[in-house]
Amino acid sequence: MAELQPGWREPLPEILPADPLPLVARWIEEAGPVVKSATAMALATVDADGRPTARMVICRGYDAIEGWFVFYTDRESAKGQALGKNPRAALVFHWDVLERQIRVEGPVTDAPEADSDRYWNTRPLDARIAAVASDQSRPIASRAAFLDKIEAAKRTHGTEVPRPPRLLVGVKACRSTEPLGLRPGRAKDRSEARPGTRRFARRAASRTPAGCTHTRRAIGPSGSP
Repeated sequence: MAELQPGWREPLPEILPADPLPLVARWIEEAGPVVKSATAMALATVDADGRPTARMVICRGYDAIEGWFVFYTDRESAKGQALGKNPRAALVFHWDVLERQIRVEGPVTDAPEADSDRYWNTRPLDARIAAVASDQSRPIASRAAFLDKIEAAKRTHGTEVPRPPRLLVGVKACRSTEPLGLRPGRAKDRSEARPGTRRFARRAASRTPAGCTHTRRAIGPSGSP
């Protein structure tokens, strides 16, 4: 990884932008050269029984104008089933070396079939074979049995592996986002915003177990959050 340059740990802008997504996009881009797996993010879902689950996934794309974050999933996986029942999720990007973090919340929808096919065709052949052979989140007799299924899928499909309908691209629409810059002494610089609405920002202090946290929260024209 590249060495950090002066200014990487700069706090949020003194005047917060009305729309935080261009800042989010810039932070993701700046993390790329210095953070391994910079597009890795925690994806949290809640199942039909109200049980939350989080796992790490890869952000496959984002649109700072439309407010989309893209990830890949399987309808039959635990997260796919949870999203089928409760199509809302939260994301967290955390880059410890940069002392930065971003939280995103909002609804999740299926991308168009053409987008899912396009992404599927960019995956390495061995990854597509393994995905076809895998019964996501279901018990397997043994590791050897799973490898046998992979070999059988290779013989069946060769180099032409169609995307199973259960494997698709998920798109998360950003409804709220929170960029956070960590500062010495736990004096975090934090903001909250909802894109697409006129917001005013203020600083507010909140207590932490160690030191002081300065928080900038977005509030509406009426002064209510």
